[in-house]
Amino acid sequence: MKWNKRNWLSLPAVVVLGMSTVLAGCGNSSPSATGTTAGEGSTDKLHIVTSFYPMQEFTSKVAGDLADVQVLIPPGTEPHDWEPTPQDIAKITDADMLVYNGAGLESWMTQVQDAVGTNGPKMVEASKGIQVMDGYHEEEEHEGEEAHAAEEGHDHDHGGFDPHVWLSPQQAQTEVRNIESSLSELAPDHAADFKKNADAYLAELQKLDTDYKTDLSNTKRKDFITQHTAFGYLARDYGLTQVGISGLSPEEEPTAAKMAEVVDFAKSNNVKTIFFETLVSSKVADTIANEVGAQTAVLNPLEGLTSEQEAAGENYISVMRENLAALTKALNE
Repeated sequence: MKWNKRNWLSLPAVVVLGMSTVLAGCGNSSPSATGTTAGEGSTDKLHIVTSFYPMQEFTSKVAGDLADVQVLIPPGTEPHDWEPTPQDIAKITDADMLVYNGAGLESWMTQVQDAVGTNGPKMVEASKGIQVMDGYHEEEEHEGEEAHAAEEGHDHDHGGFDPHVWLSPQQAQTEVRNIESSLSELAPDHAADFKKNADAYLAELQKLDTDYKTDLSNTKRKDFITQHTAFGYLARDYGLTQVGISGLSPEEEPTAAKMAEVVDFAKSNNVKTIFFETLVSSKVADTIANEVGAQTAVLNPLEGLTSEQEAAGENYISVMRENLAALTKALNE
């Protein structure tokens, strides 16, 4: 089957420039996580570009060997502030489909849509149909009006919403179904294949969901402190309360008042574990842990895998199981 290609002569100038650069230097292109580069791969396969790691894994699981799936944001890169280069715009324009999370995570999507115009790929917002949480959901419970105003200013980057839907196995299932549906629309002759692949992966996600429900239902405590306020959907779906130190962006510096508030909460509730993540500094979590006599542990927001995790064959399921083990241990201390 031959897939439709875009007419690059009609593209905006910035895209043509980007594509020229890519084509001229294709010998130096960095391979994607699937081992393909822009323009490579079998011509009878779909060419799909995804925004960041979870979208790449979900799409790859559904598409199987019917597509070459690339990821834009490199492994080990924090996605909140990433911006596409002209070369990235060219990759997107040349693709058959772009899969992105949505809910405000990819603030650059407007830029992409303006650049590619009607010549671009099928755009798939994986979070479509999910009840998106207000990005201020945690701070409403724990902060005053002054802190609220400061947080609102920061959350503007996400459109005021919490984009971390993929961190709940329940919501991840919706994203997978959305990707399946879009792939079937793009290549209807293979709809049965996409459904078969999606069903197999969803069975794994459903087992993960069941294990989360079982392991977290009878823990001694229901609240946990995390440096990056990324686990609102997980907390909501499994009956927990997330107490965030920083906001939705892991690089946000908390105020002195916020730090003092979290320290007081930790002491009052005898919290023994403060969670941080792997892609950014743990100094904030370390500071609070030292103040209250707690330990630190990783709760991975899965915004990207490190090179070590990739080499070890880690994936969404395995990392989410590590998160479950870490949460269960902390909530039973």
